[in-house]
Amino acid sequence: MLPLEGVRVLDLSRVLAGPYATMVLADLGADVLKVEHPERGDDTRHWGPPFAGGESAYFLSVNRNKRSVGVDLKEREGLDRVKKLASGADVVIENWRRGALDKLGLGYDALRKENPDLIYCSITGFGPGPDEDRPGYDFLVQARGGVMGITGQPGGEPTKVGVAISDIVCGLFASNAILAALHRRTVTGEGARIEVPLFESTLGWLANRGQEYLISGEDSGLIGNAHPSIVPYQTFDASDRPIVVAVGNNSQFANLCEAIGRPELADDERFATNPDRVANRGALIPELQREFSKRTADEWAEEIRAAGVPSGPVNTLADVFADEHVLSSGILQDLNHPTAGALKMLASPVLVDGERMPIRRPPPTLGQHTEEAHDDWS
Repeated sequence: MLPLEGVRVLDLSRVLAGPYATMVLADLGADVLKVEHPERGDDTRHWGPPFAGGESAYFLSVNRNKRSVGVDLKEREGLDRVKKLASGADVVIENWRRGALDKLGLGYDALRKENPDLIYCSITGFGPGPDEDRPGYDFLVQARGGVMGITGQPGGEPTKVGVAISDIVCGLFASNAILAALHRRTVTGEGARIEVPLFESTLGWLANRGQEYLISGEDSGLIGNAHPSIVPYQTFDASDRPIVVAVGNNSQFANLCEAIGRPELADDERFATNPDRVANRGALIPELQREFSKRTADEWAEEIRAAGVPSGPVNTLADVFADEHVLSSGILQDLNHPTAGALKMLASPVLVDGERMPIRRPPPTLGQHTEEAHDDWS
């Protein structure tokens, strides 16, 4: 039995943050019905190339283990169908503009009249406040929320993270909140109204960088792949490609110095402790870089890992999906898709009792389960 087996989730969300949250729930066993316009579907179905069987890679990446229901919410029949589904749902999740679903009779107050213990989760752009009616977009929020202000090379262009990380983490916050509400409901019988603002969830994972500013009032800005408060904890250029070295304590630093043939660096009082190394970063890093440039990344990684120091080359996606550990872990799975045929996909990273959460259903085609789902939930 999967952890969320028997939980019904009505997914009125689109694009990424909401669909990511519902995919997490679906992976754990929830029955997720994805409501889409019967002709256009989710916007991400068209975000390509690449496509497989007419479905974009973007859509496929966040919609496994779900069923698709095609309805037009501007038509009375479609609206009535969704209201009926909501009356039998444990969870409703949406990321429409604030107030839009209230006008359609699909807001929290309307739905809980028929379903008093409903858990209703809204993903909004900015949450309550002066900008509460503004839409939220990952790129905008990465900029306004400070992520781009701490991402990039010194003196270079501020850079967004290579995936829509604000959307993804917002989805994780939302799925966590829903799971907490489900647990509370088993104890109290009460439903919940949840709001997860994209902007505030981004502030929530500024983590040490945000807290460092709140304590010091200093903004270290763009520092590339270096770490503001741990040294050495960054990339170095080996003779062929970059390598990551992550020294977490003084003994690891001593082991690193021994491994690269520079044991005297560990005895240098300028580098004796991590605060010393942070203060004297400018003197230490060039000495380490001089050594790393003499051999390949793979050679150094093997040598340094053998010394007990976390290290590894910077991989391309081709490297990642050829990695022996990835190939043996079971996270890559082969399945059959209705239009794409044989399809290789990433499965959930979660293991419960030693078992990986399975891909029970390929990402659905548009409206594939409209009648089936209605019958199941009636």
